[in-house]
Amino acid sequence: MPTLNSTDPNLLSYEHELLRIEVPGGVKLEGLDRMRVTLKVELKDSPRPPVRHNLDLYNDNQLEKFIRKVAERLEIGTSVIAASLSEITTEIEHYRLEQIKLQGSEQPEVKRLTESQYLEAKENLMAENLMEQTMEDLQGTGIQGEKENGMILLIAMSSRKLPDPLSVICLAGSGTGKSYLMEKVASCIPEEDAREHTQFSGNSFYYYRREEIRGKVFLIEDLDGAQGVLFPIRELQTKKRISKTVTVKDKSGQLKTITLIVEGPVSVIGCTTREKVYEDNANRAILIYLDNSTEQDERVMDYQKQLRAGLTDRLKEKQLQEKLQDMQRILQPVRIINPYAPLIDLPKEIFKPRRTLPLLLSFMEAITFYGQYQRPIKTDPKGGETYIETHPIDIEWAFKLLKDVLFRKSDELSGAAREFYRWILSHHGQLEKKNGFYGQDVRKLCRIHPRTLNRYLLELTEYGLLQITGGNKYRSGYSYRIRESKGFEQTQSSIEGQIKQVMENVWEAYHQREAEKQTPVKVNVSPKSKRSRDPDSKAHRKSRSVSQPLDSSMAG
Repeated sequence: MPTLNSTDPNLLSYEHELLRIEVPGGVKLEGLDRMRVTLKVELKDSPRPPVRHNLDLYNDNQLEKFIRKVAERLEIGTSVIAASLSEITTEIEHYRLEQIKLQGSEQPEVKRLTESQYLEAKENLMAENLMEQTMEDLQGTGIQGEKENGMILLIAMSSRKLPDPLSVICLAGSGTGKSYLMEKVASCIPEEDAREHTQFSGNSFYYYRREEIRGKVFLIEDLDGAQGVLFPIRELQTKKRISKTVTVKDKSGQLKTITLIVEGPVSVIGCTTREKVYEDNANRAILIYLDNSTEQDERVMDYQKQLRAGLTDRLKEKQLQEKLQDMQRILQPVRIINPYAPLIDLPKEIFKPRRTLPLLLSFMEAITFYGQYQRPIKTDPKGGETYIETHPIDIEWAFKLLKDVLFRKSDELSGAAREFYRWILSHHGQLEKKNGFYGQDVRKLCRIHPRTLNRYLLELTEYGLLQITGGNKYRSGYSYRIRESKGFEQTQSSIEGQIKQVMENVWEAYHQREAEKQTPVKVNVSPKSKRSRDPDSKAHRKSRSVSQPLDSSMAG
């Protein structure tokens, strides 16, 4: 029996006793409810020109018309053609299912840790200086600078196993290293938990299997090129699922309606060169600004030179990546309660506090989740559910890492405009003249695109940080005078003071709770209940086993 020749997936071929059938362009693997192909049918050993046509082999009406057309052109019986098309349809079905299985097998294999690897990863997570050590290990994987930003990204990616995972947007100009930082941090989480894409189509999210992307991290190198999927991403972040109703044809050609459902939640890490992100997306993500300083340029260039000269320890970098991956693998989903949440107040200068506060609280929970092996398991007496509690140290780390993010959220200026204003203040002596300075004076000192410069100057003028003192828009341009403002510095000082006060309240509450635990409670005990007070009784042993560190008897 003749079989399908699939040596070239872009040109499938099938030979019958009398006919030769080719499928130029191959067949699409998605959409098993249809088989849209282009067919080229020719009579073997015949000078008659072949018949080419595009049709759906699952559509009976199209198939009948095509059979009649081929019979007329090639002067051959319709039964022979129908039998050949039936055979090639069956062969293509088998081929397509095999290719789909192969695609599924290409997914990264889940690594199962040995007992020694599990114990080593657990010991690393139980380290007293876990956060400091993790930050140091991240630097050892090849990341230059960006200590806080790298740690924010790792904590956000770790939150993928939480009910409300975090998302992060990296903002910086072209060539700053946004994608490099994102990829380096992503290499420190298990490969099977990450989905890296350079571009998405508008419907791509809806064609995943129902639970295929739950608890995954999506890495988007350029959010500007993924505008079509920003809406489903927002829905996955907010509602934890997306759905779409589509109309398809069954084998008989009849239309029917089906609903595609994909469940989250997911963590989304994206990069963009835009200084201001669409508000609906910005409110659901932590915005981090990459370091664009001269010192950071020197760090990166020194590393690049060391790398090209073969002076970097690539083996050590790989080992640190595997170490952090194994630590991520043994993190277990667990309920987290923050007993100090009522004491967490946002600085009054923060814009959009209703969106910012949940992000801050979620980040605190994510840090607790990362340090879960250092927190005792407790049991809710009402429902019997186990949980771990946030420690004041977790809250301190959250404020330490997100302090700059909170400052940015309290600033009216865009991040780039604020950096430009700081640059102007630092070069005040070189710029300021009798009648102010012009845009061309700025460009003599730093290389900046004229349009970008004009945008910064306009923004600073609108917010009263620069004053137009003369000049002409169409000739020499306006002249500007610097108007120093202490408003932002005062805001920073106010935010730091409020954070300090919040932490004092949190530590005070913590010490009070610890003191209450240690205070003995006098209870009148009847003779019948003395047995329950016995330290060796079953009830007492059970109560002592409630608060034990989080552990697992299985590796992997």
